[in-house]
Amino acid sequence: MANRYLLYGSERYALAILRPLQAAIRARGDAAAWFFDRAGSEDLRSDERLLSSVAEVRRWNPTAIFTSSNAIPHFFPGVKVSVFHGFNAGKPRHIYIRGFFDLYCTTGPGDTRAFAALSDKLGHFSVRETGWPKLDPFLEQLAAELPPLHTPPVVLYHSTFSPSWSAAETLYETVRELSRSGQWRWIVTLHPKMNPATVAKYRALEGEFLRFATEDNILDLFPQVDVMVSDTSSALHEFTLTYKPVITFNNRCPGPQLIDIHQPQELKLAIERALARPPELMQAVRDYANSIHPNRDGHASERVLAAVDDFIAHGACNARPKPFNIWRKLKIRKRLGYWGRS
Repeated sequence: MANRYLLYGSERYALAILRPLQAAIRARGDAAAWFFDRAGSEDLRSDERLLSSVAEVRRWNPTAIFTSSNAIPHFFPGVKVSVFHGFNAGKPRHIYIRGFFDLYCTTGPGDTRAFAALSDKLGHFSVRETGWPKLDPFLEQLAAELPPLHTPPVVLYHSTFSPSWSAAETLYETVRELSRSGQWRWIVTLHPKMNPATVAKYRALEGEFLRFATEDNILDLFPQVDVMVSDTSSALHEFTLTYKPVITFNNRCPGPQLIDIHQPQELKLAIERALARPPELMQAVRDYANSIHPNRDGHASERVLAAVDDFIAHGACNARPKPFNIWRKLKIRKRLGYWGRS
């Protein structure tokens, strides 16, 4: 009998992260369905199944639930699996440890070590290093060699949404002036939770040399550009997998793989340096990319499913029970309007 799996989303970006898992599930002859507690369901395709209520999910009775969110309804049946919504951008990783998950599928050695240490200490979840499903289609198509620069070169600007982490307002005037010069072409994309007023300002910059991108999957933009400008967004770590350079503004965890600047007027020279592709920078980018996601075969989704199979084969339990976490569980029940049994 085919297994059933649930893909659980809270934002539209869950589609890009979880669709490769859906493809791997279907390739095994198993069934997948989706559940959204916020935005995202309106973008499902005609061949994708949506479960619209808690009752439907419970009847579906999934073998496992996969999510990129930080929490998951405890009253949904199945092994609860976190596949994360991004790389470590320097933000606290303990926010993922909320007592909801049975299994964390990590992207690379750094997260594996950190979460394995927490697993040993807390005992209520397991950890497997699988790679990140979102990257599967991207890595399968990624060229082995760095492509030549576009003519003219193309700059991708992307910012996270948190006011304390975002450079969108600080760099707005500089991006506006540089994009008007015509020296480079620009593509701008902002986090879906960005302040609408900031989004409107950047949308208004659209013109001959700047496009405001609305693609759900930022990976689709990477082949179109030569350098990324960002701040402390986790998307910049995804971009390093292309082996192209990244410029950051006041990054929380700068390193040799980044050109980190601290004043808006430094941006033009930083872009010129990045486009020159100095060997020491390019080697640092390559080394960093290989450290955060060493497996580039495009089969992370298959490894996630194999990790679930193994977890179930070994009893589907961890050393200790999950914490009660009553307050967060009550908030989820209220949001979904479900007060029945777990």
